Formats: sequence, structure tokens, C-alpha cells
Amino acid sequence: MAQPTPPIAKTVPFTFTHLGRTFSDPYAWLQNPKDPEVLAYLEAENAYLKSVMAHTDALQETLFQEMKGRIPEDDDSVPERRGEYYYYTRNAAGKQYRIFCRKHGLDGAEEVILDENELAQGHAYCRVFVFQPSPDQCFLAYTVDFEGSLTFTLFIKDLASGQPASPAPLQNVARVAWANDNRTIFFTTYDASHRPYRLMRHTLGSDPAQDVLVFQEADELFRLLVRRSRSGEYILLTVASFSSSEWYVLPADQPHSDLRLVEKRRAGIEYSLEHHGDNFLICTNEDAENFRLMAAPVDAPQRANWREVIPHRPNTLLEMVYPFRQHLVLFERHAGLPTIRISAPDGVSQVRYAAFPEPVYNFTPTDNPEFDAAELRFNYSSLVTPLTTVDYGLEGGEWIARKQQIIPSGYDASQYASERLHAPAPDSALVPISLVYRKDTPRDGSAPLLLEAYGANGFSSDPNFNARRLSLLDRGFIYAIAHVRGGSELGRAWYEQGRLMHKKNTFTDFIACAEHLIRQGYTMSERLTATGDSGGGLLMGAVANLRPDLFRAIAAIVPFCNIITAMLDASLPLTVAEYEQWGNPADPEAFDYMLSYSPYDNVTAQAYPWLYIKCGLHDLQVPYWDPAKWAARLRALKTDHNPLVLYTVMEGGHGGASGRYSILYEVARMYAFLLEAVGKA
Repeated sequence: MAQPTPPIAKTVPFTFTHLGRTFSDPYAWLQNPKDPEVLAYLEAENAYLKSVMAHTDALQETLFQEMKGRIPEDDDSVPERRGEYYYYTRNAAGKQYRIFCRKHGLDGAEEVILDENELAQGHAYCRVFVFQPSPDQCFLAYTVDFEGSLTFTLFIKDLASGQPASPAPLQNVARVAWANDNRTIFFTTYDASHRPYRLMRHTLGSDPAQDVLVFQEADELFRLLVRRSRSGEYILLTVASFSSSEWYVLPADQPHSDLRLVEKRRAGIEYSLEHHGDNFLICTNEDAENFRLMAAPVDAPQRANWREVIPHRPNTLLEMVYPFRQHLVLFERHAGLPTIRISAPDGVSQVRYAAFPEPVYNFTPTDNPEFDAAELRFNYSSLVTPLTTVDYGLEGGEWIARKQQIIPSGYDASQYASERLHAPAPDSALVPISLVYRKDTPRDGSAPLLLEAYGANGFSSDPNFNARRLSLLDRGFIYAIAHVRGGSELGRAWYEQGRLMHKKNTFTDFIACAEHLIRQGYTMSERLTATGDSGGGLLMGAVANLRPDLFRAIAAIVPFCNIITAMLDASLPLTVAEYEQWGNPADPEAFDYMLSYSPYDNVTAQAYPWLYIKCGLHDLQVPYWDPAKWAARLRALKTDHNPLVLYTVMEGGHGGASGRYSILYEVARMYAFLLEAVGKA
């Protein structure tokens, strides 16, 4: 790959003091997005990327057309019932965005209730997040982000007239819940650091200036989330940090009544709440690392009245309680895989588990808005099976595949194989690895391999189907997911062993997986590539510093690399709350530990792999300057001549671009970079 002269970020002397020590940060000037010189630098990096990758333009276009050919130009989701209506989305040929529709009965005429393409007119970015019809189906509450910053505006639409149901949209809204009078909406709003901290009440038709403050949380560790219970009988307010929580309830039929506290917060104790009949169902980690299920009467839900329904199980993580009127569904995790436990409403009788057709798979439930439903709907896939919408019979276990993802250009699952391995970590923990590849891919170490991981915040990286990935697999790549510590794949302990003062386990687990794949003949260092985004981007930055010799190329997507800078700035979104993930810098031991692995602070004069770094100008979760500063320091210190490119999405945020075609162009560019790195371009 020919390399034009890259832009070199200037250095400006800047020091700061913490815990009596002085630190230098010559690229701190990049943290001012209003500085024209900053924007000019980001544009120069984008121009450099375009220039340095110009010879792959044809490949990028080929990759884009391949990926575009795998998505139906015209496509509908499976309609889902809400009352007398069936709601679905569809995509139309040539359109970037979704069209939200409904029918009165499955055979009714289509009613377009929201067209994201129309909303996007005049905006470079557009994404609808909240989409909530009122209980009587007469109104629609929806939120829109117009720049990618996860800053939402709430609109309320009269579905009969198509006109706004309130005189002005509501600004800075996070989550929404309808009361049963179909006139009252509860919503949460953000503070200056983008923390949901207030619960407000709005009445349709009223001036937003008259909205009523219902609850405000002062502690910056805690954030609010509001929703309706699945039964529709209660408004539920969560006040939660990463290690403790408390819940408030309010009858959905009495929107002007006071919130009622279930159980006050206690350090280290988490619980979640659902409602069924005369009881609240409570999932808690009190005396139960992997959580246990409790129940309490709705009239007296305090801790003294909790009774155990399902005890703690050391080998099973209880992730979510999901009640229906005649059944209780629990989403659990066992042996690294998500499972579905079904029982009678009491939780202990008629217990059975859903059977899945493959040994390694993933599923995600859809909205399932009907509490009286006799089927659980979820989207199922595996590394080789396209996304399949399934209605699973809660009584008899029927598996009804309503629709499988269509691959218009063709796909033969029998040509691909998936498997699961386990890599020994330095402390002898066995780290699961999920793989997929074409069956004709050689197993002599010559195949290129893309190893991906996240490993943060307790989020599990489950194996699912991705049609875009076929462009790599069909060119001889093996794709692998390292289920490293920091996620919850193997239970809560797996998460705890990968955060705070154990965070380095995430990095050494990933390195152990890479080395195991090489030992087992799946690839070699010269063919090994890696990727991760956000918290997984932190992982990419850490392993780039620790073992640059192990990887040919690394793609770090919105990587969280400036740990020290971020954790010392309490005004940034997420910072204070994430003291419970990374550590509080006021604690000298925690500060030194974070400093010891912070990617930006540990760049040294050594040879690095090929590096593809991506950020979003409007990203509030990982500000653009975080990856940009990392890239600048790497350019200044690395001793190799390998390509390093920084791409800033100038009209997007944490998730990149918003349109379905724009997203494909971004993926095609990254794939072209990786293919070039391993000689497959």
C-alpha cells in the first residue's frame, strides 16, 4: 500500500497535576471541537485515508456491492400484534431508512405511521430510537437523534390525524412510558453530562413548559430508566449504578399518584423488577452472585417481605425475568450460551427449557407487547444460520419460523462450519472462542483470521449471523469471537474478573486466544487481524501496546483509549458512573492501575501493526478526540512504516453513519484495509 505523507498533529505544551504528580499531554488541544484547526486536522486525516487507500477503491466498491446484494431492497419485518393492530417495519429499494407501518388485523390495509426517510430530509444523520404507540393505539411517541450524539427529541403524533398531539416536541429525552389514560407520558431527561437524571410527566396537548418533575437523582453514579411493566399495570422507575439499584412503582391507571419505593439502594446489591398478578418478581444478586428470583406482594414489596422462588445456581446466570399472563419466562446463561427457561407463573412448576437446533447460537427477544400471548417471539441466528424470527409455543414448545433473513445474492449454509474452542489463559481460566469459516479454508496456519472481542460492562458477545462477514469468509478468512473476561458469558464472576483491579485479564485473555488459534493451526501472526469497538476498542489499544508482534492489523472502532483523561473529567458523559467499571482516579491504587494499561498513556517507540482507527465527531460516549489523540501519539512514536489511518465520521456518532447503505460503505472500507494487510486485496 503506497503511503502519501500523513498529517502530523502539532504538539502544544500542556500539563496537569493529579495526586501530587505532573503529567504532560501535548495533544490535549485536540479536545476543542470548536477550534477550526481541530476540524481541519480531522479533515486532513480523512483526506489522507482516502488517498492512502485510493488503490483499493475498486475493491471497496466490490465489497459494497457484495454486501448490498445480500440485503433485500424491499423487505418487511414480521408483523407483531399490539391490541387490534399489527406493527412492522419495511425497507424500500433505494431508501436508506425504515418505514414504520401497521395494519388493523393481518389482512387490513397498510397504514404508514412514520417514515424515517422523511424525517431524515435535510439531515446527514437520522435514527428513530423510542417507538411506542399508546395503549389505545391512538397516539405514537417516538424519539429521534439527528446527529448521532444520542441526544433525542420526543415527538407525539396523533395517528388519526397525522398531526402533532402536543404543541411542541420535548427536548433532551432518554426513555418514555405511557400511562393507561393514553394522555400522560412519563419520560427521563439528561443532565449536562448526558446522565438520565430526571423523571418528568407530560400531558398531551399541554405546553412542555408545564411538564411536572416527578423524580430527580442527585448522585452522579446513578442513572434513571423508566418503562411500563409487561403486564401494563405499573410504571417502573429504575435508579441504578453499575453495582447497586433501587426501584419505584406507580400504578399506570393512576398517573398522578406518588411513586412508591420498593427497596432502597444498598452498596453492591442489585435488583430488577417485573410484575405478575399479586406479586412483584425480583431478580437480585443479594447473597447470589449469579442472581436469584424472589417475589413480594405488590401491597408490601419491601425487602422484609421477599420470598425466594428460584435459589442461586453457581453454574447459571439469571439475566432477565419476562412474565406472560399464563407463563413465566426467564432468560438465563449456562455454559456460555443464552437459554430460555419456561414455567407456570409460580416459577417452580411445569419447568422446561427451550431446545435450540444448533450447539452454538444466539437469540434476542422482540418486543412481545402482548402480555396474554401464548408464544414467545425471538430472533434466532448462529454464525452460519441467518436471522430467523421464531414464535416459540410457551405451552407445547412449538418452534414456528415465521421468516428467515433473505440473502438475495444467494447463500448456502452447508458451505460453512462453526465450532467452539477454549484457550487457556495465563491463570489457567479457559476462555471460549467461537469460530466460523468456509469448509474449504485450509487449516495449515495460512488462513487470515479476524479475532473480535468486547469484554466490558458485563456485556456478552454472542455468536450471531452477519451477512457482511461473508465477504471475508469467501476470501478465505476465519472469523472468531474471543469471549474474554469483562463480559458475562460464563456468569457474573466472568464479568467481575475483567473489571476494576482485574481489568488486565481482558487483555491477557485476548492474547491467549490469539496464541491458541495460532498453535491450533487456524492462522499465523502474519495473517492475524483483530477488531473491537468502544470498550472493545480499549482492548485493541491495550493489546497493540502489549503484543504488537502478534497481530498483522488492528481495526479499533470508536476505541476508548484515553482512560486517564476521561476518568479525570467528571463532566464527560459516563465518566462518574464508570468509576465502577474502571476505577475512581481519586484512589491512588486505582489510578496507578488504570495508568498502567491506558492505551494512550502507554504508546511507546516500537513497531505497531497496521492500524485502522475510526471515531465519530458527535460521539458523546467516546469523544472523537479520544481516538484522534491516540492516533496522533502513535504517529509520533511508532518505529515502523505500517499504515495508520484515522477516519472521523463527520456526520455521525458512536454507531457511525445512520443509513443502511452508508453503513455498508464504512464496513467495506475497513474490510478493504484488513484484506490489503494480509495480502488478500
